[in-house]
Amino acid sequence: MSLDFSGKVAIITGAGGGLGRAHALALASRGARVVVNDMGGSVNGSGSGGADTAAAKVVAEIIEQGGEAIADHCDITNADAVAAMVAAAIEKWGRVDILINNAGILRDKSFIKAELDDFRKVIDVHLMGSVICSKAVWPHMVEQNYGRILMTTSASGIYGNFGQANYGAAKSGVVGLMNVLSIEGERKGIRVNSLAPTAATRMTEDLLDEATLALLAPESISPGALFMVSDDAPTKTILSAGAGVFAIARMEESQGVYIPQDALSPEVVAERWAEISDMTDSVQVAAAFDQTRRFVEKAVAEKSAV
Repeated sequence: MSLDFSGKVAIITGAGGGLGRAHALALASRGARVVVNDMGGSVNGSGSGGADTAAAKVVAEIIEQGGEAIADHCDITNADAVAAMVAAAIEKWGRVDILINNAGILRDKSFIKAELDDFRKVIDVHLMGSVICSKAVWPHMVEQNYGRILMTTSASGIYGNFGQANYGAAKSGVVGLMNVLSIEGERKGIRVNSLAPTAATRMTEDLLDEATLALLAPESISPGALFMVSDDAPTKTILSAGAGVFAIARMEESQGVYIPQDALSPEVVAERWAEISDMTDSVQVAAAFDQTRRFVEKAVAEKSAV
């Protein structure tokens, strides 16, 4: 099976370098027309570039290789600017099929030292930026009954990482956004997934040795990203990727333990903790109300059996 993106239009945020650039070049090489969005700022989100920004350079690379692309330098936390970016893509190419929410910044500090303004900024870029961009393309995807949105989460958001409370909270937030949008988009032909990459980028170059950085080239991750925005993509799925290794990360619940009302107390919860936390035969829950239904059904069945 060969993945062909001919005729598809993709918007990729933070595509002036690293993972975004790799995604943009890979999509363009398979026929996609690409909006390369990047402000050209630093890793911490300060500054911006001009006409010769990283975004323009990536566009030049794509055009030189025979592809189609345009540059956009908007701040993804500015809803009006994002709406204008989407409008420009539709004016030029008539549609938007793919959105990869890749833009991000780092302002790492231990929680006790973290400034609230920095915390808000990281949340704003990663989470609200993904919300704003997804909101801007959503009605167009609904109208054409087709869309692919890929969030960029992180192991820091899934598992945690010292000094990244702001980043971890934001990256966990985009998984929650994915979960809901995948449900709302299912009947509209819109599939929404998340990529959890570990890659050699400006964000990690000072943390890893050269041999490890070589293994973690962004180009080793983009094949997974392309599949997750293809016609045959799954939905509501987190793909972890790095060094050519791909794995699925997911949330699960234990089977659960029913405690009768007349016995319900913190002490009984403590006594039965081993059963409560037993992940044998764990369950994947499709949606929030499915959890409610499962718990009620379990409680009714246990009460009836007494």
